[in-house]
Amino acid sequence: MSTTIRSASVAPGPLEAADELNRRLRTTRTEPALSPQLEALALAVTANQPVLLWGEPGIGKSAGMEQLAAGLGLELETVIASVHEPSDFAGLPVVGDDPAVTGVPMAPPDWAVRLARTGQGLLFFDELSSAPPAVQAALLRVVLERRVGSLRLPEAVRVVAAANPPSSAADGWHLSPPLANRFVHLPWTHDPRTVARGMAGTWPALGVPVVDPARVPGAAARARGAVSGFLTARPGLVHHMPADAESRGRAWPSPRTWDMALRLLATGYAAGAGREAVASVLTGAVGDGAGIELLSYLEHLDLPDPDRVLADPDAFALPGRGDRQLAFLIAVVAAVQGDLTRERWEAGWAVLAKAVDAGVPDVAARAAVDLAAMRNLDWPVPPGIDGFLDLLRQSGALPRGD
Repeated sequence: MSTTIRSASVAPGPLEAADELNRRLRTTRTEPALSPQLEALALAVTANQPVLLWGEPGIGKSAGMEQLAAGLGLELETVIASVHEPSDFAGLPVVGDDPAVTGVPMAPPDWAVRLARTGQGLLFFDELSSAPPAVQAALLRVVLERRVGSLRLPEAVRVVAAANPPSSAADGWHLSPPLANRFVHLPWTHDPRTVARGMAGTWPALGVPVVDPARVPGAAARARGAVSGFLTARPGLVHHMPADAESRGRAWPSPRTWDMALRLLATGYAAGAGREAVASVLTGAVGDGAGIELLSYLEHLDLPDPDRVLADPDAFALPGRGDRQLAFLIAVVAAVQGDLTRERWEAGWAVLAKAVDAGVPDVAARAAVDLAAMRNLDWPVPPGIDGFLDLLRQSGALPRGD
């Protein structure tokens, strides 16, 4: 006797319509929109500098990370710093057969292994200000050296963190100065009009700055000239740690953060980033006081492209102001160093000679020493070096027989 099994129709569950409703509400679109806040975040991530977003709970920091990862085409790995132990970042010891021979490696967590296997990604540390001091200390190596246990994360992995002000964080702590000094600090706020439009189903698209390869050499040289020239004029801003705990947990100037500012400024030049975004990341690196002074300096600097000047040094006129002269000559030497040939080296001396002709050889003194140190011994001494011979011989950059 054959038995026929009849399939019974499955009745819809009581939550199926509710799930469909939620799916519809999750369907949104994006539109181009100007947002200096989003552009500053994307600029810092493009420059591969660790970013820390400060904002109140519930204003969309995590959603911004999802949008950023999608715009960059990267996988997002989110780690809630406040619920981890120090060993989760320093690694757990794994004892092998013979520790005296092989040592005891520190095993990394699964998210670090996934990032290392992929070779790139966006690593997002959330609730950083709720992490106790011991966890913050363990994060130092992850942020600066990209080491998690015995594993080194690839350079292409970008690091972003988010924190609530200690007053609004659950069991909030001030960030330790060593950890705070490793981040570009950006405020994260909400725009009521953007939120209202988002509730209608349309959110702003995140535009990712694109570095123009043709601009790279000139951008690097201009940024070196600008930052080095500024710090030469304001040496007291090279390192200044604030006195109070709250300010030490934010952005402040140090050699490390000036290096971050250099990279951010060069990326901004090479990508043609907007002024507001560049201003945000620079103050986010070195703090408001030093950052505002730097921005004022840059606004009046207006350096020409050093590569164009090296291509035709005779057509170039030295700027009239001393600060512009110093910054530009440093930029010229940096451009020569970036692509060192005999022709460019000799053109560099032709540019520096204009400082002698203008009666300000002291402005070009440091640039002359650096340029002389790049000389190939087979290259003859160019005419433009004549005004610096005594200085170079005293510094040892030029043998006395030359």
